[in-house]
Amino acid sequence: MRACRSLRALAGRFVWLLVSGAALPVLPAAAQALSTTAMPSWAGVVTYVVDGDTVYVRPLSGGAARSVRVLGMDAPEICQDGGQAAREALQARIFQRRVQVQVQGTDDYGRELGIVYLGPEDIGQWMVQRGYAWSYRFRQNPGPYAQSEHHARVLGRGVFAAPAPENPRDFRRRHGPCPH
Repeated sequence: MRACRSLRALAGRFVWLLVSGAALPVLPAAAQALSTTAMPSWAGVVTYVVDGDTVYVRPLSGGAARSVRVLGMDAPEICQDGGQAAREALQARIFQRRVQVQVQGTDDYGRELGIVYLGPEDIGQWMVQRGYAWSYRFRQNPGPYAQSEHHARVLGRGVFAAPAPENPRDFRRRHGPCPH
């Protein structure tokens, strides 16, 4: 119980750091706020795409595939408008590809929370730029990919082509989790 609270506190601090805006311009958006902290990193191959922001990655070092929640963005729920398209876009981009995962913690579901890279490309930012996800907001901070989200909205990409797309956080509050 105590370890679970510690992990939640660590994840909460990470989210705060991630969206606090204390960033260096030379690093990818999600890594910027974390640049002062040594981050564990590992390489693997994406073996399954659950939805627009969760994947399973099998470490190159061996062992079972790990569940990874892509940090910095929030994709539509799979049963929400745009959810299936977000999953398909993420799958087309990284399924069976080698990625780098910079782990920032673990969530309440046991998923590793991490920034996922395909080569030098930040996958969270890639999803937001194409309108498949929102920049992850925390309190009044618009999140690490706010500028990418703004451009996707202006260009009417992905979910932002709809007149009033519903933020996944609001969707979950109103409907709860999608049935499996």
